[in-house]
Amino acid sequence: MHKIGKKHISPKANLRWQVNAVTPKGPVDGVTKSISTREAYVCCARPLRLNEVFHMSINSPEKSLNVKAEVVWSNIHGPDDEINPRGMGVRFLKISSQDRKLIAKEVNQYSDNAIEFEKLETLTLEVGDD
Repeated sequence: MHKIGKKHISPKANLRWQVNAVTPKGPVDGVTKSISTREAYVCCARPLRLNEVFHMSINSPEKSLNVKAEVVWSNIHGPDDEINPRGMGVRFLKISSQDRKLIAKEVNQYSDNAIEFEKLETLTLEVGDD
């Protein structure tokens, strides 16, 4: 019998936080459209290509979060409108547990499918800690 893994669904919220990325092709500036403890959608004029790995700072209201991320979706050539703004979906590869908890707290405050804040201590995520 094979075990089938559960797909983790992380609550997310539409929070607009400034993003500054450092890439081999130069800096990329943008703003989050939505964010969770595992991933974010970053609106930017020059999205990176699928699977590119880079470092970025996400400027939350409380502090700057330093994240190593990978592009999992990009609309480099797609439409650029209100429904699908130019940008990229990124998955967090490395983020500190403190920064992850800060995102969870903000998402909990603004998300429709928020989790109870008391349960944040029991979150187990498959991303690295600093």
